Amino acid sequence: MTGPAPRFLTAAEVATFGFAEAADALQAGLADRSSQTLDPVPRSAIQLPAEPDGTGDRELLLMPCHGPEGVGVKLVTVAPENPSRHGLPRIQGSYALFSPDGLEPRLIIDGAALTRLRTAAVSALATRLLARPDSRRLVIFGAGVQGAAHAAAIRAVRPIEHVIVIGAGSDSARASALVAQLRADGASARLGDAGALAEADIVCTCTTATEPLFAEGAVRPGTHVNAIGSHRPSMCELPVELLGGALLAVETERAARAEAGEIVRAIETGVLPETGFAAELSALAAGRVTRRDDAQITVFKSVGLSVEDLIVARALADRLDPPPVGAS
Repeated sequence: MTGPAPRFLTAAEVATFGFAEAADALQAGLADRSSQTLDPVPRSAIQLPAEPDGTGDRELLLMPCHGPEGVGVKLVTVAPENPSRHGLPRIQGSYALFSPDGLEPRLIIDGAALTRLRTAAVSALATRLLARPDSRRLVIFGAGVQGAAHAAAIRAVRPIEHVIVIGAGSDSARASALVAQLRADGASARLGDAGALAEADIVCTCTTATEPLFAEGAVRPGTHVNAIGSHRPSMCELPVELLGGALLAVETERAARAEAGEIVRAIETGVLPETGFAAELSALAAGRVTRRDDAQITVFKSVGLSVEDLIVARALADRLDPPPVGAS
C-alpha cells in the first residue's frame, strides 16, 4: 500500500510565505535545540567539471537533516556562469521533506525559492533579536536574489525608511532595478557606496566577495550587520577587526569555523580565539544572549544550516496541511 504522492511546491507558492512568518518558525524551532543538534548531518559538496571554456567552480551540494520536524534533504547545484552564459539562476535545486513518523515523502519544494526564503528569514531573525528596535536606515551590499530578499526581510522586522543599495559597480543594472523595485514598494531608496555606512543602522552583505567590502572603522556604533555571502574559507565580506570588537553571533561555532572566511581569518590572525568566539543562534533564539546597549555593534555571520531549511520546510507543509492539535 502506498500513500499519496508528495505535493510539489513551486517558487511562486513559496514566495507567498512571509519573511516574518518564517522567522517566527525559525525562532520557535531553534530555541528548543542544543547546539549539538543544530546540524546533525554535515553537508557534502561535490565538485563538478567546468563547462567547456568555463572558469566557474560548479558544485552539487547535499544538505540532509533530521529532527522533530521530520527528515529533509536539499539538493542544490551552483553554477556561477549560469546568469551570463545561459540566462539561468546561479543556484538551483529541490528540497524533499519526509514526515517524522512514517517517513513518507510529504513535499517537494523548489530549492532555490526555499533557500531564498530561509536565508533572508534567518537574517531577519538575527535582526529582530540584535538590531536596535528604532533602526530605520538599511545598507545592502549586493543586488542579486539575496540582496532583494534581504531588503524585504529586514523591512518586515524593522521600521526601515531608507534603503541604500551598493551594487558591483556604479552602473550596476541589478542595483538600479532593486532601487526601482523598492521605490515601487513605497520605500525611500537610492544607489550608494561604502560611504553610506556612516548613516546605516543595519547592514547586509550579500555578495561573493573574497576580500572585505569596507574598512573596520566604517561601521558606526550601534550598527547591526548581517553577513551572508561568504560560505567558504576563501571568501570574505567583512574586515576581521570588526569581529573582535562586536557582539558576534553565528549559527554554530563548528560550522562557522569550517566555512566562514571571516571567522577563519580572524582565528588565524589572533583576532578571535579558536573556541568561545561567538554566541550561537539557538542561544539568541532562546533569549539567552541580547544586545548590551544601543552603542554596541552586533554582527551575525551566517553560512546556512540544513536545520534552517528543515524548519522552514515543515512550516510550509503545516500551512498547507495543519497538523492536529498537540501533534509535533
